[in-house]
Amino acid sequence: MITVDFNRLNIKPGYKILDIGCGPARHTCAAYRFEKVFAVGADLSFDDIIKAKEQLEYHDMIGEHAGGSWGLFVSDITSLPFSDNYFDLVICSEVLEHIPSENVAINEIIRVLKPGNNLVVSVPRYLPERICWALSDEYHDVNQGHIRIYKKRKLIEILEDAGVQHWATRYAHSLHVPYWWLKCLVGPARNDSMLVNLYHRFLTWDIMKKPFITRFLDNMLNPVLGKSLVLYLKKRDNYYK
Repeated sequence: MITVDFNRLNIKPGYKILDIGCGPARHTCAAYRFEKVFAVGADLSFDDIIKAKEQLEYHDMIGEHAGGSWGLFVSDITSLPFSDNYFDLVICSEVLEHIPSENVAINEIIRVLKPGNNLVVSVPRYLPERICWALSDEYHDVNQGHIRIYKKRKLIEILEDAGVQHWATRYAHSLHVPYWWLKCLVGPARNDSMLVNLYHRFLTWDIMKKPFITRFLDNMLNPVLGKSLVLYLKKRDNYYK
């Protein structure tokens, strides 16, 4: 499930791209398809890094890349092992809602980004996420520890205060919203709900096949029902800390 629209980002050969909180590397793999990039995935979970390694090795095996390279790190977003101004693009997708020290994390992802270059941040959108919390007290614990819900204006303010300039917004994954509402209604930790499992099969089919009708519906519904808020930002040329 790709949340970032890479077509907006003008990725050039030789770019160094960081996917922080990469999980099983869906965005790292997507970045790896661009010509001669160095795609880096980093995550605090060793198990996720192992899954990411398997995914990237699979891309190598089938030749689904464009002559670049990749690297993986077990790393804490609040203390990144990279030099200042190192990356040409940083992606931070569905991470900040998990982090107690959000300001430290934000400062770190901006620190390692080159001035004038793009940062993409996505978080769960306020209204769909608020409904999930209202439907289930368990949801934000079971779903890997969501500790806050962001409103768009407030998150942009926090990010811009840290040294980036917001230039675009999109919403994504509207078709996933009913799935999470159903999960919350039956219990987010349950795996035996027929309705939830059928909807999950539908989403898996949609991700794999990408039929026109579901892509059309998703794009139509995203502005009002998109599950993810995606912010595109640029590090200021006069950034300093």
